[in-house]
Amino acid sequence: MKWKQFRLKTTTEAEDMVSSMLAELGIEGVQIEDRIPLTAEDKEQMFVDILPDIAEDDGIAYLTFYLDMEEDKEKVLGAVRRELDEMRSYLDVGEGTIEESETEDVDWVNNWKKYFHQFYIDDILVIPSWEQVKEEDEGKLVIHIDPGTAFGTGMHETTQLCIRALKKYVKKDDVILDVGCGSGILGMLAIKFGAGYTVGTDLDPCAVAATHENMEVNGIGKDKYEVMTGNIIDDRKVKEQVGFERYDIVLANILADVLVPLTPVVCGHMKRGALYIMSGIIDDKEQTVVDAARAAGLEVLEVNAQGEWVSVVAKKR
Repeated sequence: MKWKQFRLKTTTEAEDMVSSMLAELGIEGVQIEDRIPLTAEDKEQMFVDILPDIAEDDGIAYLTFYLDMEEDKEKVLGAVRRELDEMRSYLDVGEGTIEESETEDVDWVNNWKKYFHQFYIDDILVIPSWEQVKEEDEGKLVIHIDPGTAFGTGMHETTQLCIRALKKYVKKDDVILDVGCGSGILGMLAIKFGAGYTVGTDLDPCAVAATHENMEVNGIGKDKYEVMTGNIIDDRKVKEQVGFERYDIVLANILADVLVPLTPVVCGHMKRGALYIMSGIIDDKEQTVVDAARAAGLEVLEVNAQGEWVSVVAKKR
């Protein structure tokens, strides 16, 4: 289906009020582009492996909205321009110019799948749930993965660093905690490597559904894992549900800026002698994470790198 696309140039000062004005005119789904720096709260809500580099704020914002091809665009745009003119008396709305183009619907949830194909992590075959295992790969350790809208295919260096450390250290019947579990790939592999039970937490509600689906397609029963939504750093209910001094290994494939406040918290959930495997660390943040681990009373056992990414393995004394 085709849509008429409109890109309105305004200011960051006015973007919220202009968005509200568009909504009042019956325009839904406004997309905002600006260069306003992310707040700490914004960063907590970003489920990505690295934050984007954002150029310095130039005070300009672009608001993109869409109209059905059959809709009277002149009537709508006329109303938008009149409202902008009225707003100029008390607010800097900038140029207020509107660029017009056409676009088509894209299935963003599934469109990425054409770029995700089976691959190896050492001797582990990771295969999308919509592909078949090739005859020559039968008999190898295979995991089927469909991250859906949750983070975690295993393709990123940070995940691979975690997987290698997990494989090295996990023991039979270990209890594993995966903070920021995403698609559930690390918990799933922990079970495949011999762990007895895994618990996953994530801020993104999509992670719960993704983990359940991936565990099921890999033949892992619900008696072997649980997954929950919430912030283990400051949510007491989540902390209690996770349980204290319970885990043999804690995994955290998150950003370094989150690992620093997370580290002293997860220590309370680890058994004595338990291991803490951290990843998601860009190389210039390595020392920051190592210092945070030592400040929490952990012994740093090893630091590994792949590309520009680093993982740290530490032990509770």
